Amino acid sequence: MAIRVLLADDETMVRAGVRAILSTADGIEVVAEASDGREALERARLHRPDVALLDIRMPVLDGLSAAAELRRAVPDTAVVMLTTFSEDAYIAGALDSGASGFLLKSGDPYELMAAVRAAHGGASYLSPDIAHRVIQQVSGGGRMTRRAEARERAAALAPRERDVLALLGEGCTNAEIAARLHLGEGTVKVYVSTILARLGVSNRVRAALLAHEADLTDRTGLTSEHPDGGAAAAP
Repeated sequence: MAIRVLLADDETMVRAGVRAILSTADGIEVVAEASDGREALERARLHRPDVALLDIRMPVLDGLSAAAELRRAVPDTAVVMLTTFSEDAYIAGALDSGASGFLLKSGDPYELMAAVRAAHGGASYLSPDIAHRVIQQVSGGGRMTRRAEARERAAALAPRERDVLALLGEGCTNAEIAARLHLGEGTVKVYVSTILARLGVSNRVRAALLAHEADLTDRTGLTSEHPDGGAAAAP
């Protein structure tokens, strides 16, 4: 089945352009459009899309507020922010709102397709320019303190939860994590929800960044045991 997308932007020409790009992608269908954040929520409740592409600056209700409300009202809909602006405050706001991705309108059209597919698969996606800025923030001043704090928070997780967190840090989807750890995809979803709650983070991007800060993604192998007694596969 096609990935069903809701597109929200207050500029008609932008919506037309994004729709045209997505129409060239196999397995992606725009099922609804909205011109402001409030309308986006109404359309999301009606159509229950798999992914919502939201502009940050919209009238009536801005994209960040709409994303936060949408995650509560339609939790099965993944949110990707699409915007002209790349200021750090917008990036932080998008991550805190529970968005699975952050794209710049000036980016490559293929990033748009990749972000939709990643969000639908339970993964996260940042435009390369945005990812570079986030990594710079993570590797900037106070890194040793953040690393120690991240390791302490990760250490509070159960071994299998740390395995899942490590694969989140690698950008794996739920299906990929399930295959790597020989778990059911539904079980992985439960693990991810538990990990986010125990770490006190709002989404997978925040969890992935913490995995990097804790150096979990640098492990040569995963530590927990499979139910059948075998060792978990190396990442």
